[in-house]
Amino acid sequence: MDSLYVLIPIAILFVLIAVGVFLWAVRSDQFEDLERQGMNILLDDQPQKKKPEKSEPDEH
Repeated sequence: MDSLYVLIPIAILFVLIAVGVFLWAVRSDQFEDLERQGMNILLDDQPQKKKPEKSEPDEH
């Protein structure tokens, strides 16, 4: 029973932290334009440039 006196305030603290993080995310526009962010992984904005291949000296 004594452990409840410790666990309940810790649980309330975790809930308050989670609500604070959620409110911060909403206020900093983390949830704006979710569709575009999901499509970014599928679209190539800039083509990848090929790196010049290094020529290694032949050792015979």
